[in-house]
Amino acid sequence: MFAVIKTGGKQYKVSEGDVLDIEKLDKKEGEEVIFKDVLLLKDKKSNIGNPTVEGATVKAEVMEQGRGEKKIVYKYKPKKRQRKKKGHRQPYSRIEIKEIKKD
Repeated sequence: MFAVIKTGGKQYKVSEGDVLDIEKLDKKEGEEVIFKDVLLLKDKKSNIGNPTVEGATVKAEVMEQGRGEKKIVYKYKPKKRQRKKKGHRQPYSRIEIKEIKKD
């Protein structure tokens, strides 16, 4: 059984036991989070939402809050002595999918 959920403006294909890095959630480590935006649910037959599947939920547990690897942005204009170096680390939440349920 798998489901397609929407969180943080992105869509993820998940099944029970999966571990994913998603956009940062306002939850502490060890807390449970329930996703109600289930776009597709596949068991023996497919349930496609319009836009979401009614009564379907996905339970997950927040394993850790972290920051991704550093991305470097370097802007340079030749012959003008203009240089700009900037770094960015995107925050994320690592979650583990515990249960996919259809009421």
